Amino acid sequence: MFEWFRRRQRPVGRTLQLRSRGDLGEAMRVDFAELAPDIDTFLGQAAYLQLGFFETLSELIALTPELAEKESLSRAAGAALIKHQELVAVIRERGGDPTQLMLPFRESLDAFRRNTHGVRPQETMLTVHITAGLLDDFYLALSSSYGDTGRRVARILRADDDRQAIVDILVATIDSDEEWRWLLALWGRRLVGDTLLVARAALRHGHLDRAEEAKVEPVFSELMGAHARRMDAMGLAA
Repeated sequence: MFEWFRRRQRPVGRTLQLRSRGDLGEAMRVDFAELAPDIDTFLGQAAYLQLGFFETLSELIALTPELAEKESLSRAAGAALIKHQELVAVIRERGGDPTQLMLPFRESLDAFRRNTHGVRPQETMLTVHITAGLLDDFYLALSSSYGDTGRRVARILRADDDRQAIVDILVATIDSDEEWRWLLALWGRRLVGDTLLVARAALRHGHLDRAEEAKVEPVFSELMGAHARRMDAMGLAA
């Protein structure tokens, strides 16, 4: 596995901290100019990811019996759809065809969604919260490579994701039965590998040399810090 992925399993000797979404720190502002994909690839992937989050959340709404939970999930789904629509608008304003830009990533990202779909609705809720958080942060880091367009994408990705209600549902579930704590903690750890592989695959080079790995390592360390904080907020061990 990749060097940065191995490092996440080290004993905790240093604290990986993530600041607020508006201040991701120097590590998240690494210059990706040599490693970032071309702008059409970046926009197509980012737009299709948001569409996938919307689709997964919409499926959860249909599976959830409680009206209050349906409403919470609908807000998160709506936020993902808005991000998707705004990214599509950016593509169109640049003269691109959103469908054509997203199509190359449909197979791989649909497979990612299938592989991270839980057996139980609560697992899938955690999937959305964890994978969307990691990938939104990663695409924020990439956005610095694309000038004005990247800054616009960053504003879109920083918008409220309305997923706090999902966190509240998961916390209530965990508090209701300690077995859920163990199950969801295990599931959260499983999600990390698949999600980081999606992020790694988004980079321009299929295989990074040692210097390139050193350049991206701080970003992936920050992503893991973000993951740890999200898990900690729910009383789960990352």
